[in-house]
Amino acid sequence: MKKYILLISYFLMSLFAGQVQGQNKATIPLPSPAQQMWQDAELTALICYDLHVFDGRKYKQAENRIVPIPDINMFNPEQLDTDQWIRSVKAMGAKIAILTATHETGFALYQSDVNPYCMKALKWRDGKGDIVRDFVNSCRKYGIKPGLFIGIRWNSFLGVYDFMMPKDGTKFQENRQAFYNKMCEGMTEELMSRYGDLAIVWYDGGGHGPELGGADILPIVEKYQKDIIFYHNSQRADIRWGGSETGMVPYPCWGTYPFPYSHSKNHEVIYKNDFELLKVGDPEGKYYMPAMSDAPLRGYNGRHEWFWEPGDDAHVFPLEHLMKMYHGSVGRNSTLILGVTPDDRGLLPDVDVARLKEFGDEIQRRFGNPIAATQGEGKRLQLKLPAPTKINAIVIAEDIRQGERVRSYKVEGKVNGKWKTVATGSCIGHKRIEEIDPVEVSALRLQIGESLAQPIIADFSVYTY
Repeated sequence: MKKYILLISYFLMSLFAGQVQGQNKATIPLPSPAQQMWQDAELTALICYDLHVFDGRKYKQAENRIVPIPDINMFNPEQLDTDQWIRSVKAMGAKIAILTATHETGFALYQSDVNPYCMKALKWRDGKGDIVRDFVNSCRKYGIKPGLFIGIRWNSFLGVYDFMMPKDGTKFQENRQAFYNKMCEGMTEELMSRYGDLAIVWYDGGGHGPELGGADILPIVEKYQKDIIFYHNSQRADIRWGGSETGMVPYPCWGTYPFPYSHSKNHEVIYKNDFELLKVGDPEGKYYMPAMSDAPLRGYNGRHEWFWEPGDDAHVFPLEHLMKMYHGSVGRNSTLILGVTPDDRGLLPDVDVARLKEFGDEIQRRFGNPIAATQGEGKRLQLKLPAPTKINAIVIAEDIRQGERVRSYKVEGKVNGKWKTVATGSCIGHKRIEEIDPVEVSALRLQIGESLAQPIIADFSVYTY
């Protein structure tokens, strides 16, 4: 009888444990296929191009948002080569490239039927040019996923500031706002329907929904682009801004978030402590919304330029700083967006092209060939090295298709026959890069402390550089 009681007790305990684990799995936020693709990309290029690249002056953001361009036909990129743009960002290792289809001037880099301030109005290429088309074709030629940035927050040509026409309480202003909203919806439909599948659509500074007096863009995007990253809007955001334009996030940086979109009604919480929530995320968050880290390539030594301007080559970030960005973004569970900008010829400048290539080469030099690697499930993984080796970097990655599960871990190295802790942490997520003081080890082991469910480690690898 005791035997049967024990068997029944064991069965009930197992069933209860399974239910608890199932409940845990059910409550772990999971990425959508688009969010998975976004984090797998790790490196993304934002290609910034607009009319003021051709004015021969230093870029002044505040001015460009309110002062119309005096002569649209200064736009004349005689050597335009979007293939060169995409080859250059591919050399960096980017898997996604995003083009500013419109930005602060309101000028559209394509053949728009709803926005007259577009390439149809140019003398260049007899008004028949379509840089969005050229860009998308180049992306597909070189195996890069294309995305578009749609800047509707400012429009210096029409006098729009922060999504709104100047408010004066008149019917005229009301009619102008209705026209602008309809135009933004029309541009969204054109850009989402004409160029095939897109990886991401990015609305600068968010996109006011109709509840805030703005255009109703979300249903249009969802109609034409089923598997797109939508960033960002008062109604939906699939990724979140990382809280700065340094190209880095703090550690830890969780991929989960307490609200279904970043620019919600919870502004007091979001803006608190210098955007701490955007930077860190929330390990208890019910929504999967990973952070992105953005910075312009031309942001060194006090500069911060998203658009090309003359005499600025010295402010391209040095390789050492770009690697710091890589470790502080990709190595902290975030995707890095690096801003690059073609010049007035229509080409990425030589110094930028060379630096992008150096960046990609250095990433490969450091992380292209692990000394040893493994993967698996459970709270302990061990990695035996071919021989005692001096190491200085460890990469850990969860299988985020099953959600972020790990809450604490430590890595131990076998030094002279004894286990020694070489790294500890909390968040792993899509990728965690641990840079450590060089130490000679014959084996490593990863020990997971707290986790929401069974840890699933997609990569545990070791490097020296």
